[in-house]
Amino acid sequence: MPKITMPGKEKKQRGDSQQLALVTIDQIKSDYEVKTYISKANDHMASVGLTEHGFRHVGLVSHIARNILTHLNYPAREAELAAIAGYLHDIGNFINRYRHGHSGALLALQILSRMGMPPEEIAVVVSAVGNHDEEDQGQPVNSVAASLIIADKSDVHRTRVRNNDFATFDIHDRVNYAVNHSFVRVIPEEKTVTLELTIDTEICPVMDYFEIFLARMVMCRRAASFLHLRFQLLINDVRLL
Repeated sequence: MPKITMPGKEKKQRGDSQQLALVTIDQIKSDYEVKTYISKANDHMASVGLTEHGFRHVGLVSHIARNILTHLNYPAREAELAAIAGYLHDIGNFINRYRHGHSGALLALQILSRMGMPPEEIAVVVSAVGNHDEEDQGQPVNSVAASLIIADKSDVHRTRVRNNDFATFDIHDRVNYAVNHSFVRVIPEEKTVTLELTIDTEICPVMDYFEIFLARMVMCRRAASFLHLRFQLLINDVRLL
């Protein structure tokens, strides 16, 4: 007689097998759907005159988010999830800049489910993506979200500027272009995470940085606190926060 499998039992078996699939950052980077969404998101940002949000940005954020948790001796898998969240955090921009964290979280849910990531890990990554943006009232709801927030808000650098005409720079262009060095330094022994910036004040005054990034720095401070760290901002070797 042919073997009959009850629908409910079959569903449970599929769920059990999914829990064995450890999705890696390398799989995420090579996934065609992910690559397409990141590329289109970056195109969307270019069309509305915003700075680079493509593979350079998400790759750097992924790297920094992983490094933060690694330096704090979090489990390697948790650091890997931070890398994955960092790489996926801006895919919602291809839908709309407004509430891109929320739309990106739903896209990440779909992608990670397709790839067989366990629901417990999906929940961590999706909540991090959905909480990374200050305009969406994001919060450091877990360690992955906290590391993502710090990594994302720390990416200020002239390589993000697309506009080649200095005469038409807006304040975001000026601030990013003025930053020629940016580094996130974690010192576990001192319980600090410091964003170190070198700004060319002939291009823009330091006050311009605070005008557009103060809310982001406040968000970084909350994220650092979640990780039991103190957030510091160092601009041109002067501690400002």
